[in-house]
Amino acid sequence: MLDGPRLAPKSGRPARRLVVFLHGYGADGHDLIDIGRMWQEQMPDAAFVSPHAPFPCGQAPVGREWFPLTFREPGERWRGVNAAAPVLNDFLDQELARHGLPGEALALVGFSQGTMMALHVGLRRNTAPMAIVGYSGIFVLPNDGGPEAAEAVEPEISARPPVLLLHGADDDLIPVQALFLAADALAALSVPVEWHLSHGIGHGIDEDGLRHGGAFLAKAAGRSAGARFGRG
Repeated sequence: MLDGPRLAPKSGRPARRLVVFLHGYGADGHDLIDIGRMWQEQMPDAAFVSPHAPFPCGQAPVGREWFPLTFREPGERWRGVNAAAPVLNDFLDQELARHGLPGEALALVGFSQGTMMALHVGLRRNTAPMAIVGYSGIFVLPNDGGPEAAEAVEPEISARPPVLLLHGADDDLIPVQALFLAADALAALSVPVEWHLSHGIGHGIDEDGLRHGGAFLAKAAGRSAGARFGRG
């Protein structure tokens, strides 16, 4: 069972949105939860949670991983996201139930390996999330495929929430080309996608990226303000 640091809504009222952070390989839930503190002003009725991934990191003495990575084995990301999806889905369902919220109140925010999980799980939820924000990640497709492989997963795609992809232009771990491949593949699946490049930034998140991510979520929350779970 997953667990991690949480932030209650700044408004002091019951949560009307749920933002779930999914950290990168070798980190843990504490790595991203402070972003929630930065975004509370824009989303005062949102609860934030940043679960620790389920497994100890195999390539580092500390930290966690959503699935193992050797960075050498073909197809390991595709096998990994599929293997880790059930435990993440269970956690999302439990957190929504904790707050008495429907699936459309959910937003997923991932970094690196967490972005792989956010896109894989978010597009296969029974109810489309409010939004997905992915920093410095990859949209994982079978056989490590690019946009041409999107057709193969189209029958699996049950949700098409708005997606924002952000990437450091100088990322030397996951090259920036991954953003453009992901954007093309998502567009091929009729998923509404926007993207932003952070110039001079490597494998990380800068203030500009945080500002864009927070504004994107706040806008998505505004679009859903007429839903039965209220305004935030």
